[in-house]
Amino acid sequence: MLSKIYNKYKHYYKENLVLALPIVGSQVGHTLVHMADSIIVGHFTDTTQLASVSLVNSIFILIMVIGLGISYGLTPLIAQENGRQNHAECGKLLSNSLIINILIGIFLYCLVHFGVLLVIDHLNQTPAVVSYAKPYLGLLSASIIPLLVFQTFKQFAEGLGFTKQAMFVSIWGNVLNITLGIIFVKGMFGIKPMGVSGVGLSTLIDRTLMAIVMAIYVLRSKHFKKYLTDFKATFIDKVRAFKLIKIGAPVAMQYSFEISAFSGAAILIGTIGAVEQAAHQIAIGLAAMTYMMASGVASAATIKTGNNFGKNNFDDLRKSAIASYHVILLFMSCTAIIFILANNLLPFIYTGDLKVVAIASQLVIIAGFFQLFDGTQVVGLGVLRGIGDVNIPTFITFLAYWVVGIPVGYVLGFHFGLGVNGIWYGLTLGLLTASILLFLRFQNKTRALNMEIVTDGKLAK
Repeated sequence: MLSKIYNKYKHYYKENLVLALPIVGSQVGHTLVHMADSIIVGHFTDTTQLASVSLVNSIFILIMVIGLGISYGLTPLIAQENGRQNHAECGKLLSNSLIINILIGIFLYCLVHFGVLLVIDHLNQTPAVVSYAKPYLGLLSASIIPLLVFQTFKQFAEGLGFTKQAMFVSIWGNVLNITLGIIFVKGMFGIKPMGVSGVGLSTLIDRTLMAIVMAIYVLRSKHFKKYLTDFKATFIDKVRAFKLIKIGAPVAMQYSFEISAFSGAAILIGTIGAVEQAAHQIAIGLAAMTYMMASGVASAATIKTGNNFGKNNFDDLRKSAIASYHVILLFMSCTAIIFILANNLLPFIYTGDLKVVAIASQLVIIAGFFQLFDGTQVVGLGVLRGIGDVNIPTFITFLAYWVVGIPVGYVLGFHFGLGVNGIWYGLTLGLLTASILLFLRFQNKTRALNMEIVTDGKLAK
């Protein structure tokens, strides 16, 4: 049975993994920035400052995914136009995406400085945690603009199947971020110890340099010349801008509903105590790492789906998507086993505080169980995005996380006295709900596309 399935999808496994692995490396780069911040602060400062990282990341990641979601609107459109051999249109889409993403970056920066930094004092968090969080959040918010410039050129290149370059830029960017973070936080080479603000400054420098390098690569590489004939950094029109926003805005909402649920959970946990909040940061950091790997597979699924959709090759579209589901189920099963078996060891990556480790080790077990649901739901979103189906999946994410996940977590955590564990049980149920509903949506959409081909063929005869 298994050998029959493998032989049927063997070609698609190989094709998808070749495309996905570099994207995985690049996607993990986003999470490594925040994971590195947590590890550096956890080892070189104290639990209060680690809790401030948890608070800031839970807020900033919500801001960041709005920008990332908008930028992701470029990839399926580029893949579809490339499938149609419409090369000049790709350059025009890049022009529009660059301007939109810069404007979104400026808007998000202002949102943090003139909104979030004023509200953070009123979230019922530990005052010492808030005092460390505010300057760190201010530095991170400035990094959103270069991050979205990097994303623009990254999504363009990946939409055309060039995925390795962004991975290399992300790897070297993280090496720089970790090196500068240690220097700034600890205080080395004559630099005064900056504490948690040091990792904020290192992230800002890292993302600025990454944006510059990625832009130079795309604009000067011979691979993209035929696609950039109509590219102009100041070119924007209503039709193309609307096409990008039409996909990007719902994608941003999808990510926002999911991430805001986890951010809301972090804030709820913060009302319990700083130790619990620090433990949550450790578990969510580990889970986020595997999620971003799954997100890389989902991004590859978006590209392959969009390309096949542009070619009207719906049979390959469905088989390639199913192969992506198989890959992510296998991968997330392995990470779940690692989480469950090594739950007492993994928290020590972040901190030596035994109180924090004791709580985090319980949360890591729960995170192990929701690995499968987390992976399959993000692949479902990626496949549907490739065919331009974003509105119903957006509603599904809202339903799963804010009608099911957070309310159930709140009831279990506070009314049934399960505390931080109860909140995580609610998040797990939300992921399960999203996974099932998105898979059903995928089944209906792809079968309908194949039915259209069969019907059209009969009519032609």
